Amino acid sequence: MTDTPLLRVVRGNPDDAELAALTAVVATAAAASAPAPPRRRTSWWGDRAAAVHAPPAAGDGAWRASALPR
Repeated sequence: MTDTPLLRVVRGNPDDAELAALTAVVATAAAASAPAPPRRRTSWWGDRAAAVHAPPAAGDGAWRASALPR
C-alpha cells in the first residue's frame, strides 16, 4: 500500500461534501475508462434465438428440415 494520496487539493479550501463529489466524479471516470470484461458466449442450449425461427414450410424435405439447426 502506498502512502501517496490519490487526490490533492492545490488551491482553495473544499468542505467534505465538495471532496466527496470530486471523489465520485474521478471514480466514475476511472470506472468508465476501464475496459469491460468480455461477455461469455451463451451455450447453444441456452440460446433463446435458436428457438425463435419460422416453422418449416410444407413440401419436399420439410420433415427433414424441421430437425435441422438454423
